[in-house]
Amino acid sequence: MVSSLFCFTAASASAETFVFTAIPDEDETKLVERFKGVADYLSKELDVDVRYIPVKSYAAAVSAFRNNQVQLAWFGGLSGVQARRLVPGSEAIAQGVEDEAFQTYFIANTSTGIESAEELSALEEDLKGKTFTFGSKGSTSGRLMPEFYIRDVFGAQPEDFFSRVGFSGNHTRTLRLVEAGTYQVGALNFQVWQKELADGNIDTDAVQVIWETPPYPDYQWTIRGDVNERFGDGFKDRVTEALLNLDDQALLESFPRSGFIPASNDDYEPIRKTAEEIGILD
Repeated sequence: MVSSLFCFTAASASAETFVFTAIPDEDETKLVERFKGVADYLSKELDVDVRYIPVKSYAAAVSAFRNNQVQLAWFGGLSGVQARRLVPGSEAIAQGVEDEAFQTYFIANTSTGIESAEELSALEEDLKGKTFTFGSKGSTSGRLMPEFYIRDVFGAQPEDFFSRVGFSGNHTRTLRLVEAGTYQVGALNFQVWQKELADGNIDTDAVQVIWETPPYPDYQWTIRGDVNERFGDGFKDRVTEALLNLDDQALLESFPRSGFIPASNDDYEPIRKTAEEIGILD
């Protein structure tokens, strides 16, 4: 009887599904297509059932990770820091090659007449009093870093410097809002801009890049520290290896990334310190 019970329990454990999510930084249809491909790849590499679940907000991604509804997540720099603070033992295990030196682009509707500049300080008079949109409130590239530079360079909170400040929700929407003139200026992930530009999806007569931030660390895969207990010894290392070995070019281009490289929690200390400095992380 004991033997039969043990066999049933072991079989149930081995059949358990490994679940992951990702911050909703772009249109949902693009994310579902991308991460369905990642799920299929990981399922084959890990020999377990792997499922991607979409979430509606950055906060929801962090909550799902905290509550063990997902064991792995594709986070931005800030959301990853938040999640790892809430789940002791969790680790950043891989980042995109481009994530070591990520950037935010400030963009402006061309009707403003604002020209691009090497230094943000050179744009102070042009930007003051304009309308401005961030991306998601929890975004590293769409909120944390642009807000840091606005405060640092102009010595003012965004709400005091601009005439109106909004949060679009994701990078693609920021681009569309500024392109349409709904907001005069905005900040978005440089990878989204470059991919949309390469795909011919930007009206360059209507919107242009006016400033690029210095580089900072951003996106990463973060895994819970208890996955070995749940999925077997060495499982975390197997997930890490699978992500680092991902070489499907179509899948990588959908991120877009040229590949994945090792990451650690220490890589994101600059993000943690910046978030604490401007009061986003308490």
